[in-house]
Amino acid sequence: MTPTTAVQSGRPYMAHPLALVESDEIGEGTRIWAFAHVMKDARIGRQCNIGEHCYIEQGVTLGNNVTVKNGVNVWTGVTIEDNVFLGPNCVLTNDPNPRAYVKKSAGSLVETMIRNNATIGANATIVCGVTIGRYAFIGAGAVVIRSVPDFALVVGNPARQIGWMCVCAKRIPMTVEGHVLTCPQCRRDYRLAESGVVLVSTRSDASISCTAERSTSARSS
Repeated sequence: MTPTTAVQSGRPYMAHPLALVESDEIGEGTRIWAFAHVMKDARIGRQCNIGEHCYIEQGVTLGNNVTVKNGVNVWTGVTIEDNVFLGPNCVLTNDPNPRAYVKKSAGSLVETMIRNNATIGANATIVCGVTIGRYAFIGAGAVVIRSVPDFALVVGNPARQIGWMCVCAKRIPMTVEGHVLTCPQCRRDYRLAESGVVLVSTRSDASISCTAERSTSARSS
């Protein structure tokens, strides 16, 4: 099946013939590949890409332009904002102390928030109850047990911060000169803030403008 045939059949998104799609809330241009399962009442934004063998549970919200690589399960209580990348086989959770013989209601599950433009590396584990900040970068195989600041780069088990990550996806050294951090690749400037770091460069940046526009559109829809 192609995007064209999907639109002609009355759907604005593409679903592989071997995908199981039960939700009616899937945005235009989204692609859902073989053996993925999207449950009823899951909300998926525009231009998302959901890989093979993924599972999107009921009540989950995915923003626009989210990439969910193969083998990722997104459980009830997880909210994913725009432009997030979920690497292959990364693990999301919603119960901090599960027992097979203790049955819990959906209301007792613990929520997790992954903010705009964050990246979760392959095989990383995100323990529920945390917030992954904007543009944060979770290294492959990391185990995240506490919230991660905006733009932070964390690795290891348990995950610890080893630097910052620029909008351009290059690592920024943690050394501060005159209260400013500068990306060695694109020369954007950042300053430290309670939420992590904040972009303060005054140069025009079309990609940031587009991101902000998409985020605002998603919140208003």
